[in-house]
Amino acid sequence: MKIPTLLSLAILAVALSSCSTVPLTGRSQLNVVSDAEINQSAATSYRTLLSDPKTKVIANTADAQRVQRVGSRLARAVQNYLQQNGYANQYNFDWQFNLIQSGEINAWCMPGGKVAVYSGILPYSRDDAGLATVLGHEIGHAIAHHSAERISQQYVAQGIGAAIGTAANVSNNRTVGIVNSLYGVGGQLVLLKYSRNQESEADRLGLTFMALAGYDPHIAVGFWQRMAAANPGNGTPEFLSTHPADATRIAAIQNELPEAMKYYHP
Repeated sequence: MKIPTLLSLAILAVALSSCSTVPLTGRSQLNVVSDAEINQSAATSYRTLLSDPKTKVIANTADAQRVQRVGSRLARAVQNYLQQNGYANQYNFDWQFNLIQSGEINAWCMPGGKVAVYSGILPYSRDDAGLATVLGHEIGHAIAHHSAERISQQYVAQGIGAAIGTAANVSNNRTVGIVNSLYGVGGQLVLLKYSRNQESEADRLGLTFMALAGYDPHIAVGFWQRMAAANPGNGTPEFLSTHPADATRIAAIQNELPEAMKYYHP
């Protein structure tokens, strides 16, 4: 048997034995990276970002307080859900929420609960419920281990040794680099389909998380409609995008509202 064939079989064996399940959605996913390593790498990247002189962290303003208030409320609701449903041992999150001065319309949640909201998205979120839509979606990425899944996919796609060993064999510097890339410029085209699937899953999780925190999930529809209106005429084909097409996303959210409303108790 040729070496490439042996390597392929080894990677396949690890892939089959390294699957985990996403809370709520029940989807099986490949994960060959340890939570401890990726959380540590994310924390390092987060500290580096916040301490960078180019990063302007907004503190002690009404907007900054809103980010902290809504974020903390969501984090408590999510942690309670995980605890009550037997997932608590799988998540060792140290939640942090920071507002960053930037015209970019964006927000993200790194593994381990490290969250950044860019001020450019606030006019579109408008109020607490709108911001809960944003944060619920980003927290969904972290709870679903999407970054670890992307890293695992990259390891397997590249055929490197890390795909057939333990996460301890992967240098932390390499993982930090990959974490940085996931929150910067997009990755390879072969992985973008996974990104779109992850975006849709984060939408679904986000609806439930905002409902658990006492925010009406219906608010999410208006937020995504405003986001779509902010970028009219985007001609990028959906298959080349890391995100679902606007119409696809909004329709899916509307279909998922009845499920999310089961968790809504104002």
